[in-house]
Amino acid sequence: MFDINLLRNDLAVTAERMKARNYVIDTAAFEALEAERKALQIQTQELQQQRNTLSKAVGQAKAAKDDAKAQQLLAEVAAVPEKVKANELALAGVQERLNAILMTMPNLPQTDVPMGKDSDENVEQRRWGTAREFDFEVKDHVALGEALASATGPQLDFEAGVKLSGTRFTVMRGPLARMHRALAQFMLDTHVNEHGFTECYVPYIVNAESMTGTGQLPKFEEDLFKVPMPTEEGGEVKNRYLIPTSEVSLTNFVRDTMVEAAQLPMRLTAHTPCFRSEAGSYGRDTRGMIRQHQFDKVEMVYITKPDESNAMLEEMTGNAEKILQKLGLPYRVMLLCTGDMGFGATKTYDLEVWLPAQNTYREISSCSNCEAFQARRMGARFKNAAGKNEPVHTLNGSGLAVGRTLVAILENYQNVDGSITVPEVLRPYMGGMDVIR
Repeated sequence: MFDINLLRNDLAVTAERMKARNYVIDTAAFEALEAERKALQIQTQELQQQRNTLSKAVGQAKAAKDDAKAQQLLAEVAAVPEKVKANELALAGVQERLNAILMTMPNLPQTDVPMGKDSDENVEQRRWGTAREFDFEVKDHVALGEALASATGPQLDFEAGVKLSGTRFTVMRGPLARMHRALAQFMLDTHVNEHGFTECYVPYIVNAESMTGTGQLPKFEEDLFKVPMPTEEGGEVKNRYLIPTSEVSLTNFVRDTMVEAAQLPMRLTAHTPCFRSEAGSYGRDTRGMIRQHQFDKVEMVYITKPDESNAMLEEMTGNAEKILQKLGLPYRVMLLCTGDMGFGATKTYDLEVWLPAQNTYREISSCSNCEAFQARRMGARFKNAAGKNEPVHTLNGSGLAVGRTLVAILENYQNVDGSITVPEVLRPYMGGMDVIR
């Protein structure tokens, strides 16, 4: 959630900075609500002071045996609580409207984030690997996967996905399905054994509080798959949600929690399916596995102290890079501009893997520092060195998107006969198989 103190202390400057996120603050509406809030708070304080003064006067009247005066004052005292209650209700309403504004505001970018409107203005940071030169006509992952046979059908079967569920779902069989599983296992093992993460198994269905904590609700509800479910309290049906990424589950571990400083930084990872409606993306990447309603991802989440979060972002990005390097997949690292960052991010690196059939780089991981944005929504705090409660910082990143990694292997490791060479690092997970035919 956006820090309201930035608006209260310097509204004009904050509004100007928010334009870089393609967001316009209704400054007049905010100022009107703030004026109403301050007036109600002052009135409430004055009423509480009046009650104290009247109560003292009642005692004095009784001591003076002036019963008539005491009764008059008691009547005045009795009227104050109702006025205070009315003010408190009005104040709660104003605060609710202020929170509604804050909940739809994106995070502010860090000062070193490049200004820009969209992905065309992202800034390349570095590249790794050399794109392979082919001496035959390159095929895309769709043609390659559909041509690979198994005992029960194509190893990559989009028609079966449509038959079972509709567009943007895919069936995998045989060695290709095994490679998909192997990739997730390899990624988890690397993050746990080499990068110091704690592996977690998490729910795939979460409540609205969890989605609100990480920023999917209320702003992005149309992108989510809802699951109406009865509650435990008498059967009332409420919406829960399929996770768009295990970032939601992992980050919400610390919701409504005072985290022990000694536990920080937390490094959490999980392999889960992810579910996204892809609202507004119709017509984009309709061929193949690039943009699916259901896909698998190995997620990295950091919970850390504020003064460590930027260093953790560099570490997280390096962790994702290491996966691509071990797989021998060429990639580049992009620093996203202000107009292309995600809602909760204050700084983001995208890793883009080389896809020969498209002759371009495509996103395979996004690593973001959200600073205290999610922590304020979740109520996740720790005691800093001064002994004061302070929001933790949260970070999240893909380590990696499993399906897109499979796509990259198919295209980069294809052979003239349509077979796929298995990257060496995956062969122990594939029972020693070195080629998928």
